[in-house]
Amino acid sequence: MEIENLCKEIRSRAFERKDPKTPEQVGASWYNDDLTYDGISKTLFIILPTPGCSWALGDSGGCTMCSYISDCTLEPIDTETILNIFHDHLSRFDIENEDKISVKLFASGSFLNPYELPIDARDEILTTLANMDNVTEIIVESRPEYVKEEYLDDIFNIIGDRLFEVSIGLETSNDYTRLNKINKGFTFKDFEDAVKLMQNLRDTKGYNLKSKAYIFVKPILISESQTIAEAIQTAKDCESIGVDRLSFCPATIHSGTVIERLWRKGAYQPPWIWSCIEIINTVRREVNIPALLDTSGFGSRRGPYNCKKCNKDLKHMIIDCNLTQSIVEYECECKDEWLAEVKNGDMNQSAVKIKHIPLY
Repeated sequence: MEIENLCKEIRSRAFERKDPKTPEQVGASWYNDDLTYDGISKTLFIILPTPGCSWALGDSGGCTMCSYISDCTLEPIDTETILNIFHDHLSRFDIENEDKISVKLFASGSFLNPYELPIDARDEILTTLANMDNVTEIIVESRPEYVKEEYLDDIFNIIGDRLFEVSIGLETSNDYTRLNKINKGFTFKDFEDAVKLMQNLRDTKGYNLKSKAYIFVKPILISESQTIAEAIQTAKDCESIGVDRLSFCPATIHSGTVIERLWRKGAYQPPWIWSCIEIINTVRREVNIPALLDTSGFGSRRGPYNCKKCNKDLKHMIIDCNLTQSIVEYECECKDEWLAEVKNGDMNQSAVKIKHIPLY
């Protein structure tokens, strides 16, 4: 497939320029308020050191927008090192005095993939969290192919009745976009099967198991109006199959990616912040699932952008509205320019298929 060849070529060049990172450099953590299933609560975020996403390290070349692989070691890490780094970051925050906290474990790939995170490291991390009475939610990320009953059985044997959420980067419910413009490598049916498995385990085994979909806002070769329509439709499709939560991730320009190459050639721009607001407001009105909007990169050269007058205000307003799940209400004169692009951006759109577009 053309998009895979392009991803592999760009990825290999990025690896050639990359200085290897140590596990200690990869590990990171932060602590702040977040929206949990029980409302607003303190949440601890920990990035675990891993070799990186197997999809990106394999023959596929990974996803067109993602450079998280560049922040990994690219080599397997022994369990002792992973656990030392986990415990170090866990000890950096005064979480013992909180009544309840949520813990989000990021692995720059799939937490449930034993190659990326060894099973004994996974089990020790979960055992540590299970022994903390105030940890009420544990959230991880995974591709759908690693959502397996045997893995979830092992996890719930450790964590008991704690809530466990598996977040999956669906990106869009449109298979053509996901396969040919994002290079995700799985179908909506694959995602649905993973969600249905989690629902079945919740019903038959009583697991406190939840699912979340990440929805990507503005893949390559999509107009601003298509971006809005596809993201909203994806949210509705997720609701129809019983997904528990949504998280919208507007595009930012990551180094060493297909998106960056098109952006440097003037053939791509991240979405308007107005588009992101239109999506999240519509979803909060029409879809009965809690939905978050990530503000990473807002107002920056490589991220979603409106104008200098409103970028900062909107970023802070969106963060507050994420916690309350309220509508974002704001006006600025740059909104007219956005509306013009949404209305007229498809006028000269080409119908040429992906494989014929000269992306190299």
